Amino acid sequence: MASDGGGVYCSRMKRFFVAVLSVALLLCLPANAAERRVDHVFILSIDGGKPSEIARSEMPVLGRIVKEGAHTWTARTVFPSITLPSHTSMLTGLDITNHMITWNDWIPGAGAVRVPTVFALARKQGLSTALFAGKEKFRHLVQGDIPDVFVFDAAPPVAKEGKKAAKVGTVAAAKVAEQVAKHIIEKKPNLCAIHFPDTDSAGHKYGWGSPEQIKAFSDVDTALAVVRKAIEDADIADKSVLIISADHGGHDKTHGSNSPEDMNIPWIAWGKGVRAGAELRSAITTYDTAATALWLLGIAPPEKFDGKPVTEAFR
Repeated sequence: MASDGGGVYCSRMKRFFVAVLSVALLLCLPANAAERRVDHVFILSIDGGKPSEIARSEMPVLGRIVKEGAHTWTARTVFPSITLPSHTSMLTGLDITNHMITWNDWIPGAGAVRVPTVFALARKQGLSTALFAGKEKFRHLVQGDIPDVFVFDAAPPVAKEGKKAAKVGTVAAAKVAEQVAKHIIEKKPNLCAIHFPDTDSAGHKYGWGSPEQIKAFSDVDTALAVVRKAIEDADIADKSVLIISADHGGHDKTHGSNSPEDMNIPWIAWGKGVRAGAELRSAITTYDTAATALWLLGIAPPEKFDGKPVTEAFR
């Protein structure tokens, strides 16, 4: 019997179109989607979180996270070691000279940071984002409607008779944690940054290492417990990584120098794929936090990028 040339041709054409369709589908996927290691990343910053004062404080929740995760107490922030420039580096992956946020106050006329944040990069991949801040200056990290959710919920200042209203204050970690927990349970964000200001506020008022600041570290630990419980209650703990760090340390009642007291910060990772009990040996800088978050979510960093993912922390 003669072979069916038409059938062979049709079969070949079918395989060809299947191959073309497969390539097309791959091209439609977000960049690096196949490399996504977790579905949720939480970046939590303890403002003024000097490692030596953390060690002196009652922080049992953080202690358990350190034992269950990977950590170093000798990561470094950027210079000058102040809040807004450091957090901008933490959330853009760039040194100060590249993101150009050099001031440390809320200045409306200065506008938003002009380089992509991790929230903007995550948005391009269709991921949900949120930022919960304890200080108003974090508004400089909001670019239009990015992140999807920004919360700074301080009570408006009240002017006494014949006097100007005081500056807008900070939002305590307990309230920030309450807001974050509700959002985590309801929305399960893919990328969420959380800022606890208490320890910095106490440091400036009473001094780094003062009894009042030690108490503030304990309050932050209580707030951390609320965040961790929310991740578990949302049933996403096995798909999440929590990164805990700080923007700077401190000495006396200030910070900003390039001394180890001000520059050394903790860097802790906990969650899916993290090497339990690992003490990290590589040099880690605050902008590596952004790089690690992007790496975990399978997002390629911009071409101009200072951070590198802390892969040592993961299996």
